[in-house]
Amino acid sequence: MKIIAITACPTGVAHTYLAEANLKKNACKKSIPLLVETHGAVESEYIFTDDDIRQADVVLIAADKFIDLSRFNNKNIIRVSVTRAAKDASGLLDDIVSGKLQPERYLASDISEKQSQKDTDKSLVSQIYIHLITGVNLMIPFVVAGGILIALSFSFGITAATPGDPNFSPVAKMLSDIGGGAAFALMLPILSLGISKSISGNMGMVSGAVGGMMAIQTGSGFLGALLAGFLAGYITLLIVKYINLPKSVAGLKPILIVPLLSVFITGALMVLVIGEPIKFLLDSLTLFLQNLGNTNAAIMGLMIGMMVAFDMGGPLNKTVCMFAIGLMSTGIYEPIAACMAAGMVPPLGIALATTLFGRKFTRQERDTGKVTYVLGLSFITEGAIPYAVADPLRVIPAIVAGSGLAGALSMALGCASRAPHGGVFVMFIPNVITHVVSYIAAIAAGALLTALILRFIKKDSPETVQEM
Repeated sequence: MKIIAITACPTGVAHTYLAEANLKKNACKKSIPLLVETHGAVESEYIFTDDDIRQADVVLIAADKFIDLSRFNNKNIIRVSVTRAAKDASGLLDDIVSGKLQPERYLASDISEKQSQKDTDKSLVSQIYIHLITGVNLMIPFVVAGGILIALSFSFGITAATPGDPNFSPVAKMLSDIGGGAAFALMLPILSLGISKSISGNMGMVSGAVGGMMAIQTGSGFLGALLAGFLAGYITLLIVKYINLPKSVAGLKPILIVPLLSVFITGALMVLVIGEPIKFLLDSLTLFLQNLGNTNAAIMGLMIGMMVAFDMGGPLNKTVCMFAIGLMSTGIYEPIAACMAAGMVPPLGIALATTLFGRKFTRQERDTGKVTYVLGLSFITEGAIPYAVADPLRVIPAIVAGSGLAGALSMALGCASRAPHGGVFVMFIPNVITHVVSYIAAIAAGALLTALILRFIKKDSPETVQEM
């Protein structure tokens, strides 16, 4: 049986390529001819040829976002989530070969009503999240670049960018103006633009960007920008769909009618309906977070840490980090510190376990552990994924516990970060991490807890036992 497979996750990063790697590895073990095309953040290393498609017995779609199937007319299609391919590629391939998973014949010219409804239902369930993640992925480079430049300005002193201050530095002001006045200031308009563009295409960019600016002007902040993006996108979509002009003036639609109406309606709704209620909600949330006691802060940090670690860079991880980044715009810096600490712990804890308790891991896992240290220090949580896939029932609880502890300690000790990313490297910039010694201790405690849990619950590797 010849199989061709497409892997794709909403963010196009970790699970897309993890599913590809596991499918290839297990297909090789089972001597199953398999080709994989990734639909991720970077262009696929391999694109199916017409011969590949013609010779394939089954087309496996392991994706959690829309995939155009037009080139697979009259082929047998099997659809699963990308998570299943990433975590259980072996079982998935066995089910395909044994016939346990029955394929559906895809006919582009005559799609049955049942198939159409299935596609529609799936898109309705996932489309909101996909639009949201599209906006977040577009926003994050602005946040990271701007945040780190602001952090660099603090190395001259917290108030060194303020004219007239005794510690004033022109370099600090330049860094602050570029990072905060430009890059970071674009965070909300870019978020809203990305969501709107995902919904309605390029025509939604104008109303989306304006909606994000209106979120700033109305004080509704991050939550307002989220709503503005969805409002702008769907309003633009309706205008494009239902306003039809004669051919003689149809050229005015994309350059005048659509932007004018979508911007006006989106802006008016932000001013008259959305702005004030969301501002009140955001102010209440900010006040609540500012007045958290140590116990409540620890509980919040525990929850943040556990959610960040659970899917290691997946949807839950990115949702929590997105929430913490949004709070940075209101002057709340503790949650993003907890996120970064919790995100560093899974790869660090596993790497530490490969060093201290080598019997639990294969030679390849121990060798990979050296690289995993670097990934952890860089705040790349995805470094834990290969170990979690190999032994999910033991590794995932261990990293969730360790990250929960790190997040709880970070919040309880009042640690804050003015940089949204960078891992251990931003700790060398003065004034970026508050209570930096306590912060390092929180990360170390979380990593050590993860390693100790793995020591007691993970079985010895048969390969390592034979070597010894």
